[in-house]
Order: sequence, then structure tokens, then C-alpha cells
Amino acid sequence: MLRLHRKMPPGPIPLPIIGNTHLLPDRKPWIYFEQLSKSLGSPVITFWIGRSPTVWINDAWSASELLEKKAAIYASRPRMVVFAELTGMGQSSDPHAETPGTNLVTMHYGDRWRVHRKITHLGVGLQQVRKYRDFQNDESRIVAYDLLRSPEGYVLHFERYAASVVSIIGFNRRISSTQDPIITEVIAVMQRAAELNVPGKRFPMLFETFPVLARLPPKWFPWMFKGLSRRKQGQQFFHALAAEAQEKFPDSDCYANRLFAEGPKYNLRTEEISSLAGNLFGAGSDTSSSTLITFVLACCAFPEVLPKAWEELDRVVGQHRSPSWEDESELPYIKAFVKEVFRWRSVAIIGGQPHAPVKNDEWNGYQIPAGTWTQGNVWAIHHSDREFPDPDRFEPERFMKDSPICRPFPNEKGYMTFGWGRRVCSGQGLAEQGTFITVARLLWAYRIQKALDGQGAEIAVDTFAYT
Repeated sequence: MLRLHRKMPPGPIPLPIIGNTHLLPDRKPWIYFEQLSKSLGSPVITFWIGRSPTVWINDAWSASELLEKKAAIYASRPRMVVFAELTGMGQSSDPHAETPGTNLVTMHYGDRWRVHRKITHLGVGLQQVRKYRDFQNDESRIVAYDLLRSPEGYVLHFERYAASVVSIIGFNRRISSTQDPIITEVIAVMQRAAELNVPGKRFPMLFETFPVLARLPPKWFPWMFKGLSRRKQGQQFFHALAAEAQEKFPDSDCYANRLFAEGPKYNLRTEEISSLAGNLFGAGSDTSSSTLITFVLACCAFPEVLPKAWEELDRVVGQHRSPSWEDESELPYIKAFVKEVFRWRSVAIIGGQPHAPVKNDEWNGYQIPAGTWTQGNVWAIHHSDREFPDPDRFEPERFMKDSPICRPFPNEKGYMTFGWGRRVCSGQGLAEQGTFITVARLLWAYRIQKALDGQGAEIAVDTFAYT
């Protein structure tokens, strides 16, 4: 460990067996890695989880250099004991392996991964999502009406909206109620997936630190396997949804029917169909609803940015209709507003699932061995003073090219919310498209502000309680 430690990017000296796991905070580890990077004076650092090194990238330019420019190298996944092995999803990209991978998210880079990615693009690829504009627009109108009736239920309305869009794409099935079981199941599965993916002292880092624990009887860890069973129930649920769509809507061009149509061609197993159907929600639903919640928080915490949005909407759209897709090119401030929502409180705050190089690589003379857990710290990237002056402020102007606070960034979008390279989030186009029309419509229709207490005074919001 010490020999490899000296060859890899800077990081704390690992202890025998446990590495640096004891240094991890229980909450918000992304802030710890950001601070560690600054204290070491290196945007790329090494942190040992047990006997395995993990590499954390805390800078936009380094992330671009490694994960974008070397996308072919950093296209795989490291070993994931909890998220892949204990859930039964596997990771092998060889369909003939003893335990072949069943999920695009965790699968190693290879032929089977390419098949899954190709099929996923049939549902949410960039060329497909433009076809969804009509019903995305309809669902956006409905969520605006729902907010008029019960503004206090905005979180549920956003969840219904996002889940309904994905459900129409996937299963030709609208979701009209916030009590629909699809919403309940999707939220439970996505929440559990997020918990399994965040480093910390507790499970799952206990099993990543000591993989041998995964061989022990499940009854020894009932609290853990209860959570994993929820994920397996979710897999069954999504397959049932796909089968129901095939039975009820055999002539529909929905994603589920395309899965069954492509199944024989690609020898898709039941578990793969389930994962492909479920991943649609991970790619498009959770991302969209969480982003809209961030939008509301930003409006409440920084009301000074709203008048310029209202002025632009009044000038371009007027009072007698709501915004449409045709207005997008004439709404530069609204587009910047949406980009700032994606940056300020990014959904995948540690860049989603980790990457891993398929072969040994180097960065600034340091070694990064093949298979190393490599993670982009989106929080640190999006809160760099160099790229985003006063980063804790919500300021759409930073995405206006003629603004004095606009800074160079390694990609055209100006943010890295959806990941990098060949592992970029499949639902990026869907989320960006839906977020624009919904944010534009809600800014046009409402004055979003802090709630009032019994005396009529505004209730303060804590922007750091929500990341």
C-alpha cells in the first residue's frame, strides 16, 4: 500500500487494512474531499478505502482531461461490492460469464455494455427526446396548474410530473395522481441507490473496505439486506410495468415494447429488461424532480435574480400565453437561469457512479492503476472560485457570455452535472429539455417566495441544509 501510495496522486497516508476509511465523515463527504484537495494543493487526490485506492477529481479541467479527453480509458467501473455484487446485478460485460452484469449503470465497459447503451438511446437518446416535447409541455402545464391549487405540495407535484414524463416514454402510461404506486416505488429505489453510492463510515463503506464481509450469512446483517431487498423488489416492479405495457398497448412505440422487440436480437434476459426499464427512471425522473426543487429553493433564497427573468418573459412571451419551445432562442437569461440551477445544487453531487480506467494511466506524473475507483467531485468542481466567483450565490449572469463574472470552462455547457465521457447520464437531454420549459413556465406564472409564519414574517431558508 505504501509503495503504491507514493506513486499515486497525493493523499493521506493509509493505515494497514483500513486505509483512510476512518477519516471519512458521516455526512457530506464531498465537502471533505474538496477541503482535502485544497489542503494538499492538488486537484486530484487519492483516498484509500481499505486496501483499495480511490481517486477523487476536484477540478473541472482535470475532470475534463481524464474523464472526457481520455473517455475511452475511463469508460469502465471499479469493483462495487454493495451496489453491484450484493444487489445481484453483477458487473461482467461478458453475457457468458458465471455472473454476467444485468445493469448498464454498474457494468464493466465492453460489448454487453455497448448493447445496453444502444438500447437505452432508443428511449432517451438525444435524437429521441425532441419527439417528447409535446407531452413534456403538457405535463409542464399540468404541474403549473397543480401548484395553483396546492402550492404547499410542490415537491409531490414535481415528482408526479417527472415520473409521468418517464412513464409515458417507457410504458405509455400517464401518472395523474401523486399517490400513484409508480411514484412511491421509484422514490424508494432511487433513494436507496443514492444511499448506497455515498461514501461514509457506515454501510456501504464497511463492505467496500472489507469485501470478505459479503460472504457472511445475510442473517448477520439484517438491516443491510433489508435495504438490498428493496432494490430487488424494484427490479421485479419495473419488469412487471414493462410486461403490462406490452399486454395493454401492443401497438405502442413505447420503450418497454421496444425492449421486448429487441430482446431476441440481443438475447436480453428478464433481469436485463427489468434494469433497462428501471434505469429510465434513474436517467430522467429523479434528475428532473430534484432539479425543480432546487429551482424553488434558489428563487426563495435569491429573490434579487427574479426581476430580470420576469422582464425577459414579459418582453418575449407577454401575458396572454405561456412560454413555448419556439421562445427558447429569445430567452437567454432564462436559459442561463436553468444552467445555474444545474450548477448551484447539482443532483449527482459526486458525479454519479465511479469510473475506472481500463488500463494503467498517468496524471501529472502520478500513476492511476487500471480498475481504480475514480470519481469526479461535482460539488468541488461547481464551487470553485476560479470558474464560479462567489460560488455559493445563485447568479444566472455567470452563464451570460458578455457578463463580467462569466469564466472559461472546459466544455460548452459550462457545467458537469450529468457526468463525463462514455458514462455521461443517458437522460441528460430529457432533463435539460424538460427543466427549461418548466422553469420558464413557472417563472412566467408565479412569484415564488419564502413561506410566511403566523405573524406574516418570511421564514428563512438554509441553502446549506440542502445539497
